[in-house]
Amino acid sequence: MKKVYFVSDFHLGAPDTQKSREREKKIIQWLDFIKPTAEKIFLLGDIFDFWYEWNNVIPKGFVRFLGKLAELKDYGIEIYFFTGNHDLWAYSYLETEIGIKIIQNPMEIVIQQTKIFLGHGDGLGPKDYKYKILKKIFTNKIAQFFFSKLLHPDFAIWLGKKWSLSRDAYNRDPQFLGEQEWLVQYCREKLKTTTPDYFIFGHRHCQAFFPLTPKTTYINTGVWFKNCPYAELDNGKISLKNFIDYENSCHN
Repeated sequence: MKKVYFVSDFHLGAPDTQKSREREKKIIQWLDFIKPTAEKIFLLGDIFDFWYEWNNVIPKGFVRFLGKLAELKDYGIEIYFFTGNHDLWAYSYLETEIGIKIIQNPMEIVIQQTKIFLGHGDGLGPKDYKYKILKKIFTNKIAQFFFSKLLHPDFAIWLGKKWSLSRDAYNRDPQFLGEQEWLVQYCREKLKTTTPDYFIFGHRHCQAFFPLTPKTTYINTGVWFKNCPYAELDNGKISLKNFIDYENSCHN
């Protein structure tokens, strides 16, 4: 039985071109590492630090990464891209050019007889009212029309990168807050209507494996700024891993 992989928050483009390029090469090494065993790959949002698609324009860069995704898709691996708060505006380009399935809302799936509820995690749970208002603006069709038609792409991309907060987040190390986590509280509420084996999210930038009940676990895949974290489904069980640990074992 092949494996299924979950990863989020590459934030390609942040905090600068050099560090992003180094991280992009690390991501490609990881994708090569999982290629022989992967059946599906779920990219759980904020893969790009800023992404916007015009009819004939996309942000420049990330050529190695996009090429590797195309290679994996041609190899027969299914790839799913959940939009995050930094790449809300991923629409048809990745689907048309690579064959990746774009998903814009959390969803529940069953793989290897394992029920999983997954998404990026932005705007879920209580509070975070400011972002919830901003998300309504960012996803408003009229606002998107004016952004795409009135602003030159060079200026629009510059503005989008300025708006991104990931350059500050690059040096922060957020701590998992347990029951105080908004996503944990969201999962508690969802458990009233569904009972997955796992909830899997990104967004919070802190890796977590947190049992909610004896049968359900909350997982956060973390951010790729340091330890290159990901989750792996193998024979019905999910574990959290760091690609950097594998690399270190190879060098020792």
